[in-house]
Amino acid sequence: MKIRVDPDRCQGHARCYALAPELFSVDDYGQSSVVGDGTVPAELEEKAHLAIANCPESAIEALAG
Repeated sequence: MKIRVDPDRCQGHARCYALAPELFSVDDYGQSSVVGDGTVPAELEEKAHLAIANCPESAIEALAG
């Protein structure tokens, strides 16, 4: 599984980072980005799905692969 954050939709709530700091980083304004290339280790997939479900702007998406 891979994830990405759409920077045009992210509004800086940083909920993803609060739920899965292993998968996301945030800048000084709360804008999120994925760590590395967005590949999610199998043991963190549940956290990734939780972050996707809790993004108020639906800025996080799961990618095939």
